[in-house]
Amino acid sequence: MNLEITKAIKNEVVNFKSPNPAFYEALGHDGMQKLMYSFYDNIYDSDIAHFFPQDPEEFEKVKIKNTKFFIQICGGPSVYDEEMQGKKDLDQYMIDIHKDFSIYLKSRNEWLGTFREVLEELDIDEEIKEDFWQYLDKFSKLTVNRWPKESAYVN
Repeated sequence: MNLEITKAIKNEVVNFKSPNPAFYEALGHDGMQKLMYSFYDNIYDSDIAHFFPQDPEEFEKVKIKNTKFFIQICGGPSVYDEEMQGKKDLDQYMIDIHKDFSIYLKSRNEWLGTFREVLEELDIDEEIKEDFWQYLDKFSKLTVNRWPKESAYVN
């Protein structure tokens, strides 16, 4: 199984597609919820925990909201629509939400690495898992909004 974190490049045109609905079909609602809650529990103990509310009740709301996003983007029921406040494009909405945060390459890599840990534990078809990973890897490039400054002294 290839769950490689590919390099994000500033101003890169990123072509991606939503995950194969087979991912949601393999896990179902309860499996998606378990996956996402495991992921966010690990995030809470990661180097990017500061991006998330530290109050347990507020953090629980984030887990619920983001679980809805992943259920819907993976072909499950349209449970995230009410969060989008009338916007049509689910992916663009999620990109816009991340503009409020300073997301560096290191943050993206930490997020993906944490996701990879929970995906490796899943007992589903490897192809389905890799397809979902491709979505995460490519889509996450679009959330990076802080890039290292280039220097004339670095080759």
